[in-house]
Amino acid sequence: MRLHGIIPPVITPMTPDQELDLPRLRSHVDLMLAKGVHGIFVLGTTGEFYGLDDREKQEVVAAAVAHCRGRSPVYAGTGAETTREVVRLTKMAEKEGADGVSVITPYFIKPTQAELLDHFRRVAESTSLPVVLYNNPATCGGLSIEPDTVAKLAEVPNIIGIKDSSGDLQNTIEIIRSTPRDKFSVLNGRDTLILAALTFGAQGAIPASCNIAPDLCVGIYETFVKGDIEAAKGLQSRLHPIRMAMTLGTGNGAIKEAMALLGRPAGPNRSPIAPLSEEKRQKLRQILDKAGVKE
Repeated sequence: MRLHGIIPPVITPMTPDQELDLPRLRSHVDLMLAKGVHGIFVLGTTGEFYGLDDREKQEVVAAAVAHCRGRSPVYAGTGAETTREVVRLTKMAEKEGADGVSVITPYFIKPTQAELLDHFRRVAESTSLPVVLYNNPATCGGLSIEPDTVAKLAEVPNIIGIKDSSGDLQNTIEIIRSTPRDKFSVLNGRDTLILAALTFGAQGAIPASCNIAPDLCVGIYETFVKGDIEAAKGLQSRLHPIRMAMTLGTGNGAIKEAMALLGRPAGPNRSPIAPLSEEKRQKLRQILDKAGVKE
C-alpha cells in the first residue's frame, strides 16, 4: 500500500444525547469520497477516539469498512497508553477489515525514544496491517517522535509512513530527509502547512479541516501534483483561516460547529466539550463566508 494524497481524519457523528450516529457517519464518508479524497481515517483525534469505548470503536471501524466497500482504503486509529492496549485495538481493526492503522504516541506517560522505538516495533510485529506513525506533540505532553527514531522505524517492513502534526516544518523536512521516499510516506498533519510540506517532499496530508472544506484540501494536493503552484497557493490561503478558526472551540469542537453552519450537522462533541457561544459561532460563520466555503 502506498500512502498518499488527502486522507481526512473524519469526525464521529453523535446523536443529541451523545450516542454514536452511524447513519450520519456513512453519509459523511460518502461526501468525503465524492470530493475526491484518497482514503478515510476513523478514530483519529478528530474522531474523538479518546472518548469512545471499545464497543463503539469496533462499531465505527466496522461501519466505515463495510460502507466504503473497497471504494477507498480505511485507516483506523488504534493508539493508546500501553503497547498491550494498542496491540489489542490493532487486532480488532484487522479483524474488522481495516486497510491500515494509525498509532499515536502514548499521550500521558511521555516515554523515551528507546521506549517509543520498542513500542511501535512491537505493534507492527503484532499485525500484518500497514502501520502509520502519528506524531502530535501538542496532545502528547510535548513528546515528539524524533526524526532519528522515525528513520529506524521506517526500516520495519509494515511501518509505511507518518502523520507529522508537530507544526514544525523543519521537523517534517528532517523526517522526509531521513526516510526512504520509495517505501515510506510523510504526510502533513498541520493544515496550514499542506502546500509547504508537499513542496519539500511530503506525499500528502491528513487534515482535520477536510471535514469542513474538502474541496480546498483536495484542491491543494491535486493542483500541486499538476504543477499549478499558484492555484495551490490560492487554495492554501483560503484554508488557512479555517484551520486557525478551530481554536475557537475546545479540542475539535469548532469542526462540528462549522459543519452544522454548512448544513451538515454531525451532532455534539462528547462532554465536557461544550457548544460554541453565539458570538464565536457568528465569528466562525464570517470566516467560512470569507473563505468561500458554502453549504
